[in-house]
Amino acid sequence: MTTLAVWKFASCDGCQLSLLDCEDELLILADRVRIAHFLEASREVLPGPYDVSLVEGSITTPADAARIEEIRAASGILVTLGACATAGGIQALRNNADVAEFASVVYARPDYLDVLATSTPIAAHVDVDYELHGCPIDKGQLLETLAALLAGRKPDLPAHSVCFDCKQRHHVCVVVARGEPCLGPVTRAGCGAICPALGRGCFGCFGPADSPNGAAEAALLRATGMSGEDIQRFYRTFNVSAYGAAAEEAS
Repeated sequence: MTTLAVWKFASCDGCQLSLLDCEDELLILADRVRIAHFLEASREVLPGPYDVSLVEGSITTPADAARIEEIRAASGILVTLGACATAGGIQALRNNADVAEFASVVYARPDYLDVLATSTPIAAHVDVDYELHGCPIDKGQLLETLAALLAGRKPDLPAHSVCFDCKQRHHVCVVVARGEPCLGPVTRAGCGAICPALGRGCFGCFGPADSPNGAAEAALLRATGMSGEDIQRFYRTFNVSAYGAAAEEAS
């Protein structure tokens, strides 16, 4: 019986909900997996070690940084879930800002806060075995990963761009046909190219593909009428820190 633990750090819980949405599929796995820690689903907490840990959320406090070290030490395999855990999430917008200034505006007693100046992915603190990208993650990729780990094989996860999926599905290119800004050429596949299928450009929910060509993407976006500042803002969403190099090439 494989013991599974699910952990939350700074996040919206959307990726954990994606796991809960796998209702029928999880029933099939029920005789192979014992959930030892998953506070979103159960109050039962069993002590480690754990065969597999799924981690959602980014590291934003000193307590987070200490806790992820403990989780890593207690886990045989550690898988990160979603944009927060793999890239720092939308909260990483603060990484290039003054956190103390933000806190002074928002909180009556900012001196009570114990927070890091940055929001960082799990892999910046501990070794990660596999990463599931997206905001939120794709249900199919999650089930593939769990099935692969139970079978003792490596999960089959895409590293190519959204453009590849668009062509496979015979979608008309929204940049060429409609002049719509699109991050598809530099974004990792996994969503099924949903936005281009509906005539909208990709927003980069799954973060950068392997070796994205930021300079070529910048030229493509400028051809749609975007300025350097517009392009920078276009990148600054769910995976702002992961797109850093590509965004810099666009400025």
